[in-house]
Amino acid sequence: MKTLKLFLVFAFAIFAANVSAQQKKYVMVIHGGAGTILKKNMTPEKEAEYVKVLTEALKAGYAKIKDGKTSLDAVEATIHVLENDPHFNAGKGAVFTHDGRNEMDAAIMEGETLMAGAVAGVTTVKNPISAARAVMEKSEHVMMVGAGADLFAKDAGLEIVDPKYFWTKERWDGLQQAIKEDSTKAVLDHGSKKSELLGSKNHDYKFGTVGCVALDKAGNLAAGTSTGGMTNKKYGRVGDAPIIGSGTYCNNETAGISCTGWGEFYIRNVVAKTISDLMEYKGLSVDAASKIAIEKVGKMGGDGGLIALDKKGNMSMPFNTEGMYRGAITADGKIEVSIYK
Repeated sequence: MKTLKLFLVFAFAIFAANVSAQQKKYVMVIHGGAGTILKKNMTPEKEAEYVKVLTEALKAGYAKIKDGKTSLDAVEATIHVLENDPHFNAGKGAVFTHDGRNEMDAAIMEGETLMAGAVAGVTTVKNPISAARAVMEKSEHVMMVGAGADLFAKDAGLEIVDPKYFWTKERWDGLQQAIKEDSTKAVLDHGSKKSELLGSKNHDYKFGTVGCVALDKAGNLAAGTSTGGMTNKKYGRVGDAPIIGSGTYCNNETAGISCTGWGEFYIRNVVAKTISDLMEYKGLSVDAASKIAIEKVGKMGGDGGLIALDKKGNMSMPFNTEGMYRGAITADGKIEVSIYK
């Protein structure tokens, strides 16, 4: 009898553990860009730096959620950490345009009301994600661009910096190399055909866009994305990040999504909204819908990844590159950070 009781206790413990694993609830997921990120090319010190920043970003957002703040607050706080770190192509680490400028894009969306805000081509706002939120909450518009967006951000009381703040040697050297090689990004802005783009040998597979999706205690989702765009871009090019439905989307009834990668393909496939639609109209899980969307991007010749989180705390992080800086945190505060495939 005693043996039977011990067996039942042991069996119940295993069952409980399995149920717990199946019911793991994530409250926040983040990304810091996807691309050719190989462990053999990463020093232990550099890897540790990325892990540290991603962890700090998760902790910053989680602190907001734990304190009962909104998912919007969590997304903004998280992306601030990533925008303020030069490791990522957003804010302080933004890449340079062909003319040697830093032009940044960002978007944020709230899942309960479907309210959204975005900015494109800003040059003086320290944290573009906050400018996107200001557009959403302090104007009747969804998107503002260029000098007008910078002026609006200033009038909204956001921190404005000299454009020199965004200068970093690594990004400047990257621009010089891109110009020297006549990289695909430069060709792209000349409107080349798809065959020419895919045939280039100098495509830069390193994307550093940052993004976050959060689920707060009230059950509301929010998603945000921030980027410096493409190195050596010309003519005021804007990617998918600030375009609602392409690089950023959020709906409480489906999921919050933030994308990273070759923006033109995400725009043409309306990736973020497609994931939401697959969930809403076909009843797919967030993971199944996300994988279908990334597969479609890949078939067209695009690369990158995305993060997605649904209202039940299920998440997905598919990508078709060699790696993607990514992380997640569960409702009970357990942090997961990954870089490679």
